[in-house]
Amino acid sequence: MTTQEAVLAAVEKNGVRFIDLWFTDITGMVKSITVPAGKLAEVMDFGLHFDGSSIEGFARVAESDMILVPDLGTFTVLPWETRESRTACLICTVHTLQGDPFIGDPRNMLVKALKQAEEMGFAYKTGVELEFFLFRAGGQPVLPLRPQDDASYFELSTDMSQSVRHQMLDTLAAMQIHVDSTHHEIGSGQHEIDFQYDDALAQADKILMSRVALKAVAQRSGLHCTFMPRPSMDLPGSGMHTHQSLHGVQNGQNVFADAGDEYGLSETARHFMAGQLAHARAMCAVLAPLVNSYKRLGTSFEAPVYVTWAHINRGALIRVPHISVGKEAHTRLELRCPDPSANPYLASAVMLMAGLDGIRQRMPLPDPLEETLVRHDRTRLRHLEVLPTSLGEALDALDQDDVILGALGPYISDRYGAAKRQEFDEYNRQVTTWELERYLMRY
Repeated sequence: MTTQEAVLAAVEKNGVRFIDLWFTDITGMVKSITVPAGKLAEVMDFGLHFDGSSIEGFARVAESDMILVPDLGTFTVLPWETRESRTACLICTVHTLQGDPFIGDPRNMLVKALKQAEEMGFAYKTGVELEFFLFRAGGQPVLPLRPQDDASYFELSTDMSQSVRHQMLDTLAAMQIHVDSTHHEIGSGQHEIDFQYDDALAQADKILMSRVALKAVAQRSGLHCTFMPRPSMDLPGSGMHTHQSLHGVQNGQNVFADAGDEYGLSETARHFMAGQLAHARAMCAVLAPLVNSYKRLGTSFEAPVYVTWAHINRGALIRVPHISVGKEAHTRLELRCPDPSANPYLASAVMLMAGLDGIRQRMPLPDPLEETLVRHDRTRLRHLEVLPTSLGEALDALDQDDVILGALGPYISDRYGAAKRQEFDEYNRQVTTWELERYLMRY
């Protein structure tokens, strides 16, 4: 574990002048308070008092005073800042004045979920595939959208897009964020970065930092980086496929693996997956949290539609990647409905609690739906549950699911639901250009 002495030494070594203290509101937006580097020792000892009354989903005015407590293990020098204003960041959890973890802090809710897993003997690990778009900006309005390139899936490009991706990888590496690979995605200007497997809390921290870093790199190249799930009907959607596994707390072994099973899955993995399938519709309110998310789910290329699982079916909600002989330690489940606009802490919390509920209840796993079966018996699709087709439908499912509400806690679930209902209601009141062009002169 990183010590205060190590952090202060790193500040001096790197000539850091400012410290950004980062945390998120319930929607996943990064909030930041900056302190001079000379104040860091005091912040590490006592935390930093701040007024949380105006933060989305935080306290009422009567109970607005809170304390930011930095996690020293997240100390990171921000590579894009100039030497004259060299800045580092620390991700914080939010506490009350009494020193208790604040029940409205998303990071605290993930910590709470991880503790429940630990009590059952499990550590939860994830690996994320983050998709995003780059559009041309360069001092001009981003709209109308102009994708940075015209390349496609895995296409090798010698233009600016390759250079920008290299800059992004260099920036992430400088922040000690390790990447497995990166490539161009299907859409023009669409890219993917695959992050190394890690403990779920560390992975959520890295996704949070990466979204800030990628936007900073893009901006310096005259581009706009967006994690909007589907910015154009003419482009595919962006997902945040999440690979997951449970490991023994004592020995670190992957408890999802069973080489004797047809799919390489243990009984624990099957119950975990059954739990996620059972709570899938409610999870979507957190994993696909925007009105725009449902312009991706069920409609965009390779976005999941049915609440089912398979080895080979890109329309399935959960995919079981093939594992080679001798690689059983890499056994995992890939959940395909999350998108990159999700709050990474709440997303991991609901995914974990849904899976743990399946283990506790010993839920039976339904049969898989492979692509070969679909081609021979399409009538089976009529009997399958489907993912929500709108944010409103997902919120309705969330309201009926005590497990997912419990993962969020009563404080966050109440405020999150209210904020998202307001978003959905505002959207429904909009009169779009499509409606005007179709109906104004006809009726």
